[in-house]
Amino acid sequence: MKHYRIICAAFLFITLGVTGAGAQSSLKGMSLNGATGLYSIPTARIGWERSSDLGLDFGYHTVIIDEWKATHIPKLSVSLFKWVELSAAFDFQPDGHYGVQNDGADFIGGLKIQLPLSKTALALGGNFQSMNFGNSNSRNYMAGQVYMAVTYSGQFFDMPAETTVVLGKTFVENHSDSNIDFGMGFDMLLLPDIFDGFIHVITDFANFSYSVEAFGANAMSRGVLNIGLRIDLSRIPALEKFKFVVDLVMTDAFDTDRAFSAGLVFGLPIL
Repeated sequence: MKHYRIICAAFLFITLGVTGAGAQSSLKGMSLNGATGLYSIPTARIGWERSSDLGLDFGYHTVIIDEWKATHIPKLSVSLFKWVELSAAFDFQPDGHYGVQNDGADFIGGLKIQLPLSKTALALGGNFQSMNFGNSNSRNYMAGQVYMAVTYSGQFFDMPAETTVVLGKTFVENHSDSNIDFGMGFDMLLLPDIFDGFIHVITDFANFSYSVEAFGANAMSRGVLNIGLRIDLSRIPALEKFKFVVDLVMTDAFDTDRAFSAGLVFGLPIL
């Protein structure tokens, strides 16, 4: 609990240091479960808000732990009418995770609706999780989450930044839990005069994970803090009409079971 309070205090300090001037053009990558977001938490952004009535994003992340076991998470999201997002992800975890052979894959389907605000972004969303479907060990069960996300832009040490706060609730089949989901995240455009807008520093902290059986980014014990770089390759002139994002992340960075994650997202406007 002490560590949890220290981390929350640090994030509040960072958040209060973000002023409202000079908003950035948001880099809309994917969270680990497929929703437009940071790493564990969604943002209030839609994948193609204000730019396309129909946009598609394709993504993939892997999370690798010390034993060189890895999970593979392919994902897809569809942006509709510049304010609705549908997402889907499959989490293919290695055999033996949670002490069970042939766990089967996890499916995470999401819905996000962005409310029509002019400056601060506000979205309501949720996801449905089917855990270990198709396995032979009777461990398949359902879970879900509802949330509200707020994202606002500003400046941090003269660098454009966005801060996101998420509140929600996770529900697990046949399990009673009174916890309230809370997460905060920070997307800072790193030294734009030097790196020409290519590199973002992404940090998020939450007491919930990207799924209820997260691999290598698990908030079960003390919460999860992830930190890494998000590289915007759409800054290359030949790719400027598309979305092309590369993630390099240390997940659960403050705990002994920290892991490494890498991923990429490619998106294109259809209409």
